[in-house]
Amino acid sequence: MVSRTAAHVLLQESVPVVEPAAADGVFTLLWLIIALPALGSAILLVGGRRTDPWGHLLGCATVAASFLVSLVAFVALLGRDAEDRSVQQHLFTWIDVFGFQVDAGLLLDPLSALFLLLVTGVGGLIHVYSIGYMATDPRRRRFFGYLNLFVAAMLVLVLADSYLGIFLGWEGVGLASYLLIGFFQHKPSAAVAAKKAFVVNRVGDIGMALGVMLLFATFGTTAIPAISRVSAEASDGVLTALGLLLLLAACGKSAQFPLQSWLLDAMEGPTPVSALIHAATMVTAGVYLIIRSNFIYENAPVAQTAVVVVGAVTLLWGAAIGCAKDDIKKVLAGSTMSQIGYMMLAAGLGVAGYAFAIFHLLTHGFFKANMFLGAGSVMHAMDDDVDMRHYGALRKALPVTFLTFAMGYLAIIGFPGFSGFWSKDKIIETAFDQNLYAGLAALLGAGITAFYMTRLMILTFLSEKRWAAEVHPHESPATMTVPLVVLAALSVLGGVLLLGDWITEWLTPVVGSEEHGELPLPAIVYTLIVVAVVVVGVAAAVLLVARRDIPREQPQQVSLATRFARNDLYGDRLNEALLMRPGDSVVRSMADFDDRFVDGAVDGSGIAAAGMSNTFRRVQTGYVRSYALSLFAGALLVVAALLAVNLA
Repeated sequence: MVSRTAAHVLLQESVPVVEPAAADGVFTLLWLIIALPALGSAILLVGGRRTDPWGHLLGCATVAASFLVSLVAFVALLGRDAEDRSVQQHLFTWIDVFGFQVDAGLLLDPLSALFLLLVTGVGGLIHVYSIGYMATDPRRRRFFGYLNLFVAAMLVLVLADSYLGIFLGWEGVGLASYLLIGFFQHKPSAAVAAKKAFVVNRVGDIGMALGVMLLFATFGTTAIPAISRVSAEASDGVLTALGLLLLLAACGKSAQFPLQSWLLDAMEGPTPVSALIHAATMVTAGVYLIIRSNFIYENAPVAQTAVVVVGAVTLLWGAAIGCAKDDIKKVLAGSTMSQIGYMMLAAGLGVAGYAFAIFHLLTHGFFKANMFLGAGSVMHAMDDDVDMRHYGALRKALPVTFLTFAMGYLAIIGFPGFSGFWSKDKIIETAFDQNLYAGLAALLGAGITAFYMTRLMILTFLSEKRWAAEVHPHESPATMTVPLVVLAALSVLGGVLLLGDWITEWLTPVVGSEEHGELPLPAIVYTLIVVAVVVVGVAAAVLLVARRDIPREQPQQVSLATRFARNDLYGDRLNEALLMRPGDSVVRSMADFDDRFVDGAVDGSGIAAAGMSNTFRRVQTGYVRSYALSLFAGALLVVAALLAVNLA
């Protein structure tokens, strides 16, 4: 373990705080990126009904302005040399107690710069989409206030220059997700879903809190640049514990096994919330934490392996769930779980996979936001019905939604040339290079993804019409379709980030680099194998879904595998059996011990004192003659005792 004194000396020698000078322009305005949506949220939530007429416009404007500042900062960072692409801005001293000092500061580097563009860019498009989607909701202004709060909390998380700052944003994201998932408060299912998301995330947050404490106890600081310099000096046991605690935190926020159960229930929130959670904010936070902490995992191989295992299990878990759901949003939720699993797997592969994890995170943000908002457009046309068995043939009724959704579909299955083809295939290729079993899991996941996403397209857009007579599908307004068009374009073109290995070179100052060894097979062979597996998945969906009659109601007689997938592979029951019930037993035992022994001891002492008081009270008669007799009797006893002593 690094002593605090040694750590502070080393930090003072090797980690000077680089403050942006006045000439740095936009770097002195980094605080605005957070302040703008935070201010918008405060105005909308405190301003009351007087802000109703223009509240949604303010919500969109603040995020758009934050995006512009982020974009200018990114361009300015791009113009610097690679070794100079890290800027810290000190805001104020946050905590200063008995030698424990935490400065509220911001860190802009290649990693946080990409996240800023994703959060504010995709988040801004979701805000614009929400204008049309929530047009008739009487609480629209409050909804935009919560959206602004969500974006601001995520920006704190990715811009903070310390783990304690990350923890502040971490909890802010948890609060905002609770408010948004349960936004439809009149629905008991929404309230339950919000509570479930909050509670499950608190389990992961225990890992985050303990991890921050252990970081300070070990290194004497929570500053990220400082810890990155001295992390190798800590013992293997401490680094492994840190890695596992941060992984627990990441599993909660990114809905990874075994803390994945909240994500499907979170679909109870409005569809723009689902898009924001799945594409730009909450579920990406865990991946960010792992990759931001790469200097810990590089020195903790056990924790790094655990990240790979969690990612591999979750990518298959989520894909299996997606195969059996009829709720269009829950299919996409299972898909998110699976795709985040790919990112976690890549992050666990170390230096070889960090950049590709971020690459897939960015492309996934494009096509998943596109598809979630597309699902919202479908729901808008179908009177909020989410059951795909009630859809069919919507390609003609919703041409813009269909074409844009199709771009996201082709991207997620890895169709050649689309963004997902470049990002996911690089993860699969790297997985095979590092570990055969990880590669096979990633390859199998690609085939299953092609199956369930093709099934979704068939049930929703390509099969025969199965609408109810009173339903009249119609295309969404421009405020909803324009963001879809932009996101569809990004779903197609997102692969340009790989041109010239730009994404890997850009992230090298943060995650490092290594020389890639020779693959057992040429890269083109891996590509052909992946494409072949995807084709098999698509063909299986066509044979099993498109060429069969599709009933409007879900069949009751299904295979054991389908029953498992419909019930989310019994993840809730597993958590209940392994965690909740034993936890209940422990709590009940502690409560019984408290009632019987702790409270019994306290109550018993009170009863004993009361009994003694009653006994002694009888002596206090209040009669002078009784007191005189007592004094006389006492005097006689004293005299008798003295005589006995003298006679002896």
